[in-house]
Parts: sequence; C-alpha cells; structure tokens
Amino acid sequence: MSRKTFHLNAFLMGVGHHEAAWRHPRTDAHRVLDVRHFQNLARIAERGKLDSVFFADTLAVGPRIERNTLAVFEPVTLLSAIATATERIGLIATASTSYNEPFNLARKFASLDHISAGRAGWNIVTSGSVDEAYNFGLDAIPEHARRYERAEEFVDVAVALWDSWESEAIVLDTEAGVFADPSRVHTLDYAGERFRVRGPLNSPRGPQGRPLLVQAGSSESGKEFAAHRGEAVFTAQRTVEEGVRFYRDLKSRLAKYGRVEHELKVLPGLVPFIADTVEEAKALEQEFTDLISPDYALRQLSSMLGVDLTAHALDAPLPPLPAESEIQGGKSRFTLVKELAETEDLTVRQLIGKLGGGRGHRTFAGTPEQVADELQTWFEAGAADGFNIMPPYLPGGLEDFVDRVVPILQERGLFRADYESTTLRGHYGLDPVESQFAPRDSRVSA
Repeated sequence: MSRKTFHLNAFLMGVGHHEAAWRHPRTDAHRVLDVRHFQNLARIAERGKLDSVFFADTLAVGPRIERNTLAVFEPVTLLSAIATATERIGLIATASTSYNEPFNLARKFASLDHISAGRAGWNIVTSGSVDEAYNFGLDAIPEHARRYERAEEFVDVAVALWDSWESEAIVLDTEAGVFADPSRVHTLDYAGERFRVRGPLNSPRGPQGRPLLVQAGSSESGKEFAAHRGEAVFTAQRTVEEGVRFYRDLKSRLAKYGRVEHELKVLPGLVPFIADTVEEAKALEQEFTDLISPDYALRQLSSMLGVDLTAHALDAPLPPLPAESEIQGGKSRFTLVKELAETEDLTVRQLIGKLGGGRGHRTFAGTPEQVADELQTWFEAGAADGFNIMPPYLPGGLEDFVDRVVPILQERGLFRADYESTTLRGHYGLDPVESQFAPRDSRVSA
C-alpha cells in the first residue's frame, strides 16, 4: 500500500514573508514591480511539484507604506500572467466578500480557470481592516458575525453563477449555427437578504466545474464557514498540540454539513529558514530580525491587537488588551498573538521579533532534514493534511525549500514525485464538480 502523502502550497509575498526581507542583501526589492519575478517563483514551485501558489491581498495601504514593500498587483490579474508561464501549478488568489459583488468576482475566477486550464482557487476573506472599510465609504469595520453572514450568501451566489452553465452547454456546431444549448444555461433569479442576481454568468463553466475554495480564518465564525464551504484551510498554529486540537475541531464540524474529512484539507503555515547547520539557520534568521523597523512593527502589532502601541515601551510587556468579543477585525490572529505574548512572557520587543517572519505563523530555523522532520511530525501527529510554506525571503528561500527539502520528503514517500492531475482540485484530491442544475444522474460530485 502506498504511503499517505501531504499537500504543499507556496504562500508568496513580494520578496519574502519576513517584514524586513526587502532590506536584506539576499533580495532585490525592485522585483516587487516585475511580473517576471512572480512568474519565476511559480516556476520554481512547479519544479518542486507543489500543489499551488497563493497570493494574499488587502484593499488598503495600511501601516506599511514607509517601512515595507506593498503587494502591488491585484492577485487574480497577476495569476493570469503566471498562468501563461506555467503548466501545472495551482493558482490561488485572495478576494474579499465584503467589498466585491458576486457576479464580478465569479466571472474573474471563471476567467482565471479557463486561462489556466483548470488551476484557479479562491481564498475567501471577509476583510477586517478599518483602512479597507474607509476605502469603501464606511466609517468602521462591519461587525464580525455580519461579515461572515454576508460571506455565506456571497459564496452561495458565486457557486450558483459558476453552476449556471452546465459542463455540456457549449455546443460549437458550426453547420447548425449553434454555439450553446440554452437548455443547459440557467437563469438564477436569486433574491436574498444582501444580493439580487439574475444570471447566468457570462463566462462558461470552467474546466474544474468550480475553483477550489480556500479559507483562512480560525475564529468560531471562520471555522464554521470553513466546515461548510472550505476545501482547503490556511491556518496558523505554533505547536503540534495546538495544531492537533484545531484539526480535530475543524474536521468534527464537517458532518453537520454532509461532508467527510477528505473534502477539507488543513494546511498550517511554516516560515522556514534553511541552512547547512542549525547554527547557520538561526544566524540567518537573526540577520532578518535585526533589520526590523520597530516603528513599523508597532503599527502592525497595534492593528492586530486593536490597541495603539506606537508609544509603548519596547522592553515592557503588553498593556491590558481588550476581550476577544470586542475585536471586530481578525479575531483568530488577535488570540494567537495575545496567547503567544502571555505564554512566553514576552516583552513587546521580543514579540515583534517573533512575529516578524510570519505574523504569528510558526517560524523554524534548521537544516533541510530538520525542516522535513518538522513537517513529518505535524503530519503524522494528525495536525495537518499539508503545509502552507511561507518563504521568509525570495527567491532564495523558496529555492532552498524546493531543491533541498522537497527531495527529502519525496524520498520518505510523504510527497508526490510528479503531478498526477492537471487541475488544482485534482492536486488536492478533489473531483471536478458538476452544476447543481444538471440532471442528478449526470453529476460528478455534489
């Protein structure tokens, strides 16, 4: 019997996940404006047979403009360019349900799915930044639970729009002059609490049926949403024990939605610093930590915690924090950072150092074998179905993982030696999905 294998996604950000990556001599900050840089990163990930690459997104400049590089490209547009430079790697983009409309967004992802021949994925976010709210005419972040209620209805509409074309709708009968079979193209006439959409979508059904649906929140609302809709979850836990608890909790919620465990893949994040020896890896990590701008890090931390820390003493502990119930932004990240500071009794300076690599995701410094051991431990403990690899600097950090860690995982039978599918859903072990409007006996999957 072949050994169970896991999934690998490369979460790519500018010239690296570490907030000081753009200042380090191993990177070239000018590359954040060059689409060829991102095409090259995707080709590196594809060389390692990774399931997918992922680009996050926010809809505001936020506190980073002076001290950090921006994600300058809208990710669906960027992934369309990457699609033409790659053949197999999955392409996942963040898009907000709070500041988009279902029709426009469904069309974008359907287009990406066609352009990439079935490799599109949508990371569904509800947007928890007040700066984003300001850019869309609001005075405050919409209340947390209401954002997730909107997200549920938004996804219902998007799925129905993708389903509005059945797989066999395109006929292309040039002699009879028939482009599409109108009986297989469906009007929605959707009227809900927040959206009214007639449909159908003006893009035919994509090669996967629907894009892969990804979710990244770990609050109670986020976990329920993931259990209902998610097919992959990007999450942040710092210990195996925390990972196992999250994994079991999330998987236990699937049955109420008529789902089974393999239909949802859990991928914790890892920021790996890789070198020939553990001492060299830790020294490399320290080089990046030494380049952190404290004023920028304090603004970032203030945003995460909902408390203004910009004048707070760096060598003091955190001040009293609000209760989680008072937080309307990212609840799961607030809880993670608060527990990290309290559990390890960290000063603010120590905390921003630990957060510099991945904003709360686990950072690990070691040899290629030690990184492989770490992934294997989490996987075999039941804390993960795969991993969200977040290179601290690019392209070197991704090259080290692909060329030095992936071969070890392949030798151990933990990761594929070659692609077995041409679609993103296939990479994640999921079937294509037929339209909900198709005759029941013709559906591939519900």
